[in-house]
Amino acid sequence: MGKNIGSHRIMGDKRILTVQDISCVGQCSLTVALPILSAAGLETAILPSAVLSTHTTGFTGYTCRDLTEDIPGIIAHWQREKITFDAIYTGYLSSVRQIGLVKEMFTKLRRDDFVSIVDPAMADGGSLYPAFDPDFVSEMRSLIAEADIILPNITEACFLTGTACREAYDEDYIDGLMKALRNIGAKTVVLTGVSYDSNSTGVAVLEGERPSYYRHARCARDSHGTGDVFSSAFAGAYLRGKRVCEAAGIAADFTLRCMENTENDPAHWYGVKFESVLPYYIDRLRGTEGENQWKNK
Repeated sequence: MGKNIGSHRIMGDKRILTVQDISCVGQCSLTVALPILSAAGLETAILPSAVLSTHTTGFTGYTCRDLTEDIPGIIAHWQREKITFDAIYTGYLSSVRQIGLVKEMFTKLRRDDFVSIVDPAMADGGSLYPAFDPDFVSEMRSLIAEADIILPNITEACFLTGTACREAYDEDYIDGLMKALRNIGAKTVVLTGVSYDSNSTGVAVLEGERPSYYRHARCARDSHGTGDVFSSAFAGAYLRGKRVCEAAGIAADFTLRCMENTENDPAHWYGVKFESVLPYYIDRLRGTEGENQWKNK
């Protein structure tokens, strides 16, 4: 179990549950979350929200089976076996009902010093994913209100707060988004894909009352699944005892390395080759480099 020293959490052996879909091919969701969290040294349990033959971007004719009906029985079985978790980290949830079931898990399956981490995976590029509607957004808003840490991108933050999406924005806009998410109830906000110029991108964090920003180089090629890579790497680093900003910096740098590892391979268009970069992630978990790139306000 972990203990608190100031605001820094010192971790022993930890068990984390991640709830998201399995895209069997495509290097996203559980196929990246399980190896990354395991590389962080965490006992990782999974609860699939759906099973897809591939992810839905660039592939055609994929199969998909929603697993909502299976989840209540899984929760009940774990309760009978007294199985609990130090953390629950959620990604893509495939139905409004699943969001309610996750809230149930937060209550029924928690250990002491429990932390809930929510990636509200539902939108990007200014639009909701095709499977989702305003009812899903409303229910997701209720989930982030109960979360300790949320990991939205800018589009998701806009839908959750009812803010107009902008292609161009400044620090005041980003700070306003994060404060609006805090007003919903989220305790700590880690906002991804925040770019103030054409050559860089980064991560904005609101923890306490002081916003911070971590800037890093922008990769020329966009890749599918990088949000899942970042969220998983963040959850692993945080559960290993890193502070929020440090975990976000490690996750951002790892995600960039994965993208750079893939950008010269045009045949590998469906995800990032993260596997060979895992040693870098493990090394970063052992050190503190990268913190000097944070800008505090």
